[in-house]
Amino acid sequence: MTATAENPYLTDNFGPVQMETTALDLSVTGTLPPHLDGRYLRNGPNPVSPVDPKTHHWFLGTGMVHGVRLRDGKAEWYRNRFVRSADTAKALGEEPRKGAKPHVGWDFPANTNVVVQGGRTFAIVEAGGRPYELTDELDTVGACDFDGTLPGGYTAHPKRDPATGDLHAVSYYWGWGKKVQYTVIGADARVKRIENIEVTGSPMMHDFSLTEHHVVFYDLPCVFDLDPIRDMWPRPFGSLARWNAGMFVGKRATPDPVAAFFTRKVLGSKAPKLPYRWDPSYPARVGVMPRTGTAKDVRWFEVEPCYVFHPLNAYDDGDKVVLDVVRHRKMFDQKLLGPDEGPATLDRWTIDLTAGKVLEERRSDLAQEFPRVDERVVGRRHRYGYAVAFEGTTADSLIRHDLATGTSTTRHFGAGHNVAEFVFVPDAADSAEDRGSLMGFVFDPATGRSDLTILDSQTLETVAAVHLPVRVPAGFHGNWAPTT
Repeated sequence: MTATAENPYLTDNFGPVQMETTALDLSVTGTLPPHLDGRYLRNGPNPVSPVDPKTHHWFLGTGMVHGVRLRDGKAEWYRNRFVRSADTAKALGEEPRKGAKPHVGWDFPANTNVVVQGGRTFAIVEAGGRPYELTDELDTVGACDFDGTLPGGYTAHPKRDPATGDLHAVSYYWGWGKKVQYTVIGADARVKRIENIEVTGSPMMHDFSLTEHHVVFYDLPCVFDLDPIRDMWPRPFGSLARWNAGMFVGKRATPDPVAAFFTRKVLGSKAPKLPYRWDPSYPARVGVMPRTGTAKDVRWFEVEPCYVFHPLNAYDDGDKVVLDVVRHRKMFDQKLLGPDEGPATLDRWTIDLTAGKVLEERRSDLAQEFPRVDERVVGRRHRYGYAVAFEGTTADSLIRHDLATGTSTTRHFGAGHNVAEFVFVPDAADSAEDRGSLMGFVFDPATGRSDLTILDSQTLETVAAVHLPVRVPAGFHGNWAPTT
């Protein structure tokens, strides 16, 4: 059996690249908008060592950050760098980096997102992993706990309040018992608020939503799976170990030494399995907390069973909270190597805080993921949104949603092309919500290389393409980091 048949997340543009590249004075087709002064950064999984295609989960690949530096209408450099956890440094024949101690022994090379706060660059991941600080040129400084202010792990999806610049986040970790953790990080890259929120059990809470007045939690039926704990022991001890773990996971905090042991055995093994699975018995609900409130002020609202990796955006509308989300019917039920349980749609959930009900409605039937908005409207009423269109695991198109008219425009890049998440950059601080550039990586099968492609946000026409000397594998999330 070929690796393609065994694991689609190791082939075609999902396949890893092994070389770290630095390229200067990149070739550009078209004209780069002269106001673009900064770095486009994107993170994603890229195994540094061979993995077993029968068991490898896409989410567990070694983190690799890719970046392009734009200034004065030129593309000054491209760099790709592995995030150096201790194991990654060892695999590369290097000394381990200094930094904060891993949370409960999980020294995971952050592989999901990359953000800038307080002038510092951080590669980030979820489920108990520490952020990793990087230099401006993407070399690893070391694991980070925000100068000692972060008590545990972090998240892959903080959201920046456009009014304050603070990063709001909701983090999860299976060893916390029945809780997730809401944090706020100030402009100095230090945690200034922590609130522990009780949930039903131990969910995979990949993302959350933020409005001007509320924080929204997605407590959905993809939860920590105890089977990998059972499977690491010989019979009959595996069932006993699973039963013992079940006394803690999703019920009460697991002691750190015990959690560290299980983390090393399950996630630190040569062929780790992602320990999250669909659980149809777990309730699906959404929690709403006033931003000025505490955990005791959270109100919970039932929704139809589903899974949400990524909300598009959210906003307050009088006594209602409006959530636009990319909705999956389920997650990690039958397909256990990646998020491949069928197409996801763009839905709107309107929470009526007075009536105590949620209205669920479909906004787009197009199969899509990786939704983004203009960052200036995060938590505010938005009209436009952008998402990658999917056909199975293949993404070759970009969608522009006009949520006021209910219409969408799709830009196809051509058969065999692979499209990554696109981010929106406004033309100016005061330009209209849809007046700017969209940028993201596009793989061209004809050349075997990728371009950083810049589109007009209104027409989706190509403005410029920065030609990279290498391929950028399919990955996760990134951001535009303007020069300050």
